[in-house]
Amino acid sequence: MRDATTPVVRAVGLRRSFGDVPAVRGVELEVRRGEIHALVGLNGAGKSTLLRLLVGLLRPGAGTAELWGVPAWRAPAHVRARVGHVGSGRAYGELTVRENLRAAARLHGCARDDADRRTAELIASLALDRWADRRAATLSDGNRQRLALAAALVHDPALLVLDEPTSALDPAGVIEVRESLLRRAAGGTAVLVSSHHLDEMARTASTITVVHDGRVAGTLPPDGVDLERQFFDVVHAASSADAVRGRTP
Repeated sequence: MRDATTPVVRAVGLRRSFGDVPAVRGVELEVRRGEIHALVGLNGAGKSTLLRLLVGLLRPGAGTAELWGVPAWRAPAHVRARVGHVGSGRAYGELTVRENLRAAARLHGCARDDADRRTAELIASLALDRWADRRAATLSDGNRQRLALAAALVHDPALLVLDEPTSALDPAGVIEVRESLLRRAAGGTAVLVSSHHLDEMARTASTITVVHDGRVAGTLPPDGVDLERQFFDVVHAASSADAVRGRTP
C-alpha cells in the first residue's frame, strides 16, 4: 500500500467501449481520503460504467484505474476488502435485514460479536429498526436501498462507492444517507457517489464532477448559485465541443 498522499481512487486516460460504442473516453479523476466526490450527468453519460471501472468490476480498454496506487482490475483481496460498493450485488431475499447485515459483516471477516454490534448500529442509524426482522424480499425499494447502503458500510470501508444511493428514498431517507456520508467522510472515508440530484450533492459533496458522453466535461462549485443552470451550461459546452471534434472517440 502506498503512503498517505496517494489518492484513494485515481483514473488516468481511462477508456472502455462496448463493441464499437465508447462508454468512457479518456477520464482523468482523483478521489482522496475524507473527500465526498460526486459524479453528475444525464442518463447514459457513462457514470455507472465509470464507477464499475474504478472499483475493478470492469477491465479498462485503455488507461488505468487505481485503488491506493494498485491497478483496480488486478487489485488483491486485501485492497478490495477496503471498498464498500452499493451497486455490486443484491441482498439475500430469504434472509431478514438483520441476517443480511450479519452475513455481510462475517463475510468481511468481522468476529461474531463485532458483526452483531455493527449490525445494530447501522440498523439504528439508517432507520431500519421497524424492518430489522423482515425478509429482504418483502421490503420497499427505499428500504432495500437503505439495506444495500448498510451492507456496504458494515465492515467500515476506507472507500465507499455509491451509484444513485438515494433514487428510491423519501426525504427522510435522503437526509439519513446524507448524514451518514458526512459522518464517514469526517472520519476519513473517501466517498465516490453518482447522482442525478444536484441540490443534494451541493449539500453533501466537496467536489462535483460533470460526466457527459463518457468524458469529464467540467466541475461545479458545491456552494455555487443556480447549480442546475451551471450544470446545463457545462453539458451544452461539452456537446458543442463534441460536435466540433466530430465526436472523435
